[in-house]
Amino acid sequence: MTWYCLQTGENSGKYNMEFDFNLANSCKPNESFFRLYRWKPYCISLGANQSFENINIAKANRDNIEVVKRPTGGRAILHSEEITYSVVLPLNSYISPREIYQKISTALILGLEIYHPILAKSELEVIQPNFPKLYKEPSGLICFGSTAKNEVKFSGKKIIGSAQRKLNKSILQHGSILCGAFHTKLSDYVNSDNSTTKMLENEIAAKTIEIETILQEKIDYDFLSECLIKGFEITWEVKFANFNNP
Repeated sequence: MTWYCLQTGENSGKYNMEFDFNLANSCKPNESFFRLYRWKPYCISLGANQSFENINIAKANRDNIEVVKRPTGGRAILHSEEITYSVVLPLNSYISPREIYQKISTALILGLEIYHPILAKSELEVIQPNFPKLYKEPSGLICFGSTAKNEVKFSGKKIIGSAQRKLNKSILQHGSILCGAFHTKLSDYVNSDNSTTKMLENEIAAKTIEIETILQEKIDYDFLSECLIKGFEITWEVKFANFNNP
């Protein structure tokens, strides 16, 4: 198996989601990918089965925030001050999708620890929520309103949210590594009454945390990317090969 690392910089939501989707659909049986990227402009992504009607598109447009669908499941995320990762592996891999999920999260935790020792306190969630029930509640509109099993949390709050899906003959997993607090403004763009909006705002604040909040300092995104790559190579016991971006 040959592993490639892609750092594709800042791009639109449409570009980022199409890139992940195309990478998964064109993945060969003997290759795998770890990609890091960011969003410009900021973007709200919805899970594949979520309705655009959940979001105030007009307000998002006025604030120069793009709205797109993800090829994976889950609920709404405001991608802003974060590093987003994606991993693509062929389905004939030697480990199961569940093991892939856990191993990716473990690699990301190591990357955070390499970035700053305080972040070594990050840990995997061990409980799986009742998602069918959760999605019927107002907080079910937002991805960071709950933490799924093997997602990453810090002091009980979600710091990395992830989603996984089988596409063609490969597995796509991608997720948001929260760096700054702008993501908490997602509730401003949800179509809901004032009381529900305030409740969602409180839910996000209570259940998420960001690296800048933990460390009380601005993020060095380039160095954080280097640390995440190193954490992935160590955990997966791989050395990334050179790759010409498609």
